[in-house]
Amino acid sequence: METNYRAAYDKYWNDIKKKLPEEVSAYRAVTFNSINHQFELNFFGSAYVFDCLSERICRKGDKYVPDIMGSIIMLNYLAYAGPFRKKENRWVSLKEIANGGALFYPAFQKNSIIPLIKAFGWQSQKLLVSAAAMNGKPTNLGDASVTFQAFPEIPMCVIVWEGDEEVQANATILFDPSVKDFLHIESIIGLGMYLSEKLVNSFS
Repeated sequence: METNYRAAYDKYWNDIKKKLPEEVSAYRAVTFNSINHQFELNFFGSAYVFDCLSERICRKGDKYVPDIMGSIIMLNYLAYAGPFRKKENRWVSLKEIANGGALFYPAFQKNSIIPLIKAFGWQSQKLLVSAAAMNGKPTNLGDASVTFQAFPEIPMCVIVWEGDEEVQANATILFDPSVKDFLHIESIIGLGMYLSEKLVNSFS
């Protein structure tokens, strides 16, 4: 595990342990088993178990251990538990999210959007196939688009516009503005990168 990831992983576990389980459960769509000291939450439609004693994370059922990026995002979701506003039921890009979205957008474009364009910009319907593995639901934006529930309170949308000899292909990842109440800005960026990477890798 890379040093920066390890530091974030350990920090979020420590932050979670400083909170009362009832506090986390009050502000996040999770359950807590006080006997086993385990949280359970849904991430892209799959249930994950967080063991607070061993600091281990696995998917319920097959015991799959998520990669470090997914683990850190889920840990931040728990560690960041606090008051939040209701979903606004509208889409915004990372550039429109407060606390640094615009600042980090160029890197997000490079690492998350461009790979989507390369993978699906000339065969947009392939996005629907890749998205199915992450419980994505097709919608009617662009040439192909899919919505996801990263967490029960955090919807996301990926849109692709096909290119040709005259028009450049394009893509975007959108969030509900309330996402900033559920994740730190770096984890919001990480969430977009995580989704992009999973979609592209599924396609390739």
